Formats: sequence, structure tokens, C-alpha cells
Amino acid sequence: MSFILPLSCRGDEPFLDSRNSSGNGDSLATEMEQETSTSTSLIASSRMKNKYSANAGRFRIFGVDLCPDNVAVAMVYFVQGVLGISRLAVSFYLKDDLHLDPAETAVISGFSSLPWLVKPLYGFISDSVPLFGYRRRSYLVLSGLLGALSWSLMATFVDSKYGAVFCILLGSLSVAFSDVVVDSMVVERARGESQSMSGSLQSLCWGSSAFGGIVSSYFSGSLVDAYGVRFVFGITALLPLITSAVAVLVEEQQILGPTKVQNGLLTNPTFLESSRESIIQLLNAVRQPNVFLPTVFIFLWQATPQSDTAMFYFTTNELGFTPEFLGRVKLVTSVASLVGVGLYNGVLKNIPLRKIFLATTIIGTTLGMTQVFLVTGLNRQFGISDEWFAIGDSLILTVLGQASFMPVLVLAAKLCPEGMEATLFATLMSISNGGGVLGGLLGAGLTQVFGVTKDNFVNLTTLIILCNLSSLLPLPLLGLLPRDGSHTVSKEIVDIEMKSN
Repeated sequence: MSFILPLSCRGDEPFLDSRNSSGNGDSLATEMEQETSTSTSLIASSRMKNKYSANAGRFRIFGVDLCPDNVAVAMVYFVQGVLGISRLAVSFYLKDDLHLDPAETAVISGFSSLPWLVKPLYGFISDSVPLFGYRRRSYLVLSGLLGALSWSLMATFVDSKYGAVFCILLGSLSVAFSDVVVDSMVVERARGESQSMSGSLQSLCWGSSAFGGIVSSYFSGSLVDAYGVRFVFGITALLPLITSAVAVLVEEQQILGPTKVQNGLLTNPTFLESSRESIIQLLNAVRQPNVFLPTVFIFLWQATPQSDTAMFYFTTNELGFTPEFLGRVKLVTSVASLVGVGLYNGVLKNIPLRKIFLATTIIGTTLGMTQVFLVTGLNRQFGISDEWFAIGDSLILTVLGQASFMPVLVLAAKLCPEGMEATLFATLMSISNGGGVLGGLLGAGLTQVFGVTKDNFVNLTTLIILCNLSSLLPLPLLGLLPRDGSHTVSKEIVDIEMKSN
């Protein structure tokens, strides 16, 4: 059951979900700050603690004071969730306006995830190259403007698949970069705080993103139905501007003087040496068998082909599912993903990882075959309408998919050695997302090979069966995973990563 997340605190794509990795650049961030701006970090940390004390009587949500900094963090996460309002519009635009076949749409969907594969680089840039004297504010403003530009172009001028690809990539880059920046802010605020306060802050992030996702799910289909895709793109273009606007709420000490930026970065021998050592340390960690072999499994587990795009064409062109109905299905799956997280935390987290991967993969493959019922019409012979079958099928598969993806996050966090947790975790999640992109491209290739088009679904059943059976291929490699059954990892790392996925 491959799963790409860069929609998404994470639980960021099948479309633009970049399918979706999180506190990623923070490792490089922390390491670089220790070398180049220790005094600045200490001052900011001191101010942050004083500010929390001063704001003790303010309005609180999830136990977190709604000071300007925390409002900014919550709003950025909300924007990441609510940007999902454009996903259905993009799918219908590629299908109906540009008249692309399922294989072409699947390729574009896969490429839209590319900016999420290099998130550690964004963290490095944000921490090491202040923009107009700020490491956080300026990049949030820039990310919001890039997102607004990309969706404005989609709403007005774009009328070719190449223009659409460019704008989708630009929008995905905007979300990925802002995701890294806000994740680093969360890590900075959680540093030195009690576990209770850190958990409260994560709850605020999760709640904001989940609320945005549910809101977007509710309105995404009905808006496309009532006003068309261009109108939805125009609405979407306004949302990233919220990220730019709330950037002014971020409390950050300005780094004055251009010479300090220039001399303190690329021309500073200490900076270059620390960067080189960080890269060497990362490569050495990845080469260790206890890290490399499980990483290979994660990549291959994610890289199995998918038939999602072909099914989208079938349900809309053949079964006549409307955008409004698909929006309701998306709303159900958004809630179901939270149920999947609860299932894992309440039932599965104490089960050895190998057993979870084995059980969820076999069950998921079996249940995934139920899509054949919808394609062949067998569900109607049992008196179940296409609409209700689709809702039930999506609900069950989403719960299982989320529960089966949680161990990936846990495994990635368990592999990280002490001292470079954030850097290696970000790298592992980028590799995982890379596997998801490859799976999408393989699915596009198989769609083309089997001749499934926007009006020919003769071989769709074969495609679904083959894609589902391919999910079993990584199971012989379960021996690459560690035997330790403990799932104890950093709560902050897993909670942050959940958001974007």
C-alpha cells in the first residue's frame, strides 16, 4: 500500500500532498545556529521564555497562550491544511480543461511532489542565509507570495499542461518551504519546555492543520460544482497571503549589517567546515547497515505502483461522480485519517514493527481489491449503490492506510542516532517521499501500458489487481527491519511529521 503524502499536524498529496515530511530542515538549522548564531539563539530563547511568562493570563487553546508568535504558527499550519481546497479543482482542470489522459495526470501529480524531496535544503537555507536580516519572517513572506503567484497564474493565464506543471511545482515549493520554516519555529519553542507544554504546542499545530483540512474538504467539491475550477484557483491564491501577513507576528531579532551575513556564511571558514562535517556525518550515518537496510525497505514499500488517478477518471467519467460528491468523500477520508492515527496509538503502537507492516500490507492488499467491485458493478448486485460503496471503501482504506503509515514515521525516528536526529529524520522522510513519487510514476507507466484512457477502462480491473498485488513485493525484505518491538521515539518528531503527511 504505497502512500505519498506532500497534503499536510501531518497526517505534505495524493495530489500536491506532496504526499506532503516535517521538521525536516531543523537538524541543519540547529547545527548551523550553534556555530554561527549562538548568542542570537540564546537571546531569542530568553525573550521567548519571558514572553510566555508575561502572557500567562492570555486566552489559551490546548493549554497554549495565544501570543502573537503562537498565533502565527497556528495560522501557517491552518493554511497548509486549507490549501487542500484546490486538489479536486486541479484534478478536474487537468482532466476536463486540458483533456489529459490518466497517465499524463499521474505523471504531473508525481512531479508535484518533487519540492518535498529536498526539504533539508530549505532548512539549511533558512538557517544559514538570512533574508533582509531575518531567518523566519522573510522566508514566510516569500513563501506566501510564491504560493499566491502560482495560484493566481492558474486562475488566469495558464492554459497548457506545461504551464500547469510549472505553477503546481511553484505552489508545492511554497508550501514545502513554509512548512520547514514553521516546523523550525515549533522546535525552537519546544526546546527547553516541559513535555506537557511541548505536547500542547503540538496539539495546537495538529488541530490547526486538521481543521484547515476538514474545512477544505467540505467546500472543495461544492465550489468546483458551483463556480468552476478557475474560481477555486482564485480563492486558493488568497490563502498563502495569510502566511505572508502573519509573518509580522513572528518575534525574531533582526541580523543587521550585510557584511555580517556575507562574512558569517559562505566566506566563513568555520561555517564551511561545519557544513562539510554535517554532510559527512549524515552520509556516514546513512551508510550504517542498521540505518541503510531499513531505509531501503521504506523506499521500496513506498515505491509500489498506484492506480489512484485511473480510478479518479473512472469514477467521474464512467460513474458520473460529481465534484460535490467527491468533496464529501474527501471530508470522510480526512476524518478517517484521524481515526487511523487513533487506531495506531490506541492498539498498534506496542506491536512489533515487522508484524504491523506484514498485517497492514496483507489486509490493505485484500481490501484494495474491493475497487474491482466498483469497476465491474458487483456492488450493485448486492444492493449497494456506487456512491455508498465508494464512501465505505474510501473510509476503510484511509483508516488502514494511515495506521500502516504511522510505523514508517516511527521507524524513521528510531533509526536516527543521537546528535543528528532532525537532519537524518528529514533525509529519511525525503527518501520515503521519493519512493512515493516513483510509485506514482510506475502507476502512470502501467496505466499507459494497459491502455487505460479517459474513455477506455477495459483493462482497469487488471491494472487495479496488479497494483494491489505489487504491494506484497517488499514483504520478503521485512528481515531488513530491526527486531526491537519498542515504538518509543521523540513525540515532537513524530507529531510534527504527521502534519505534512
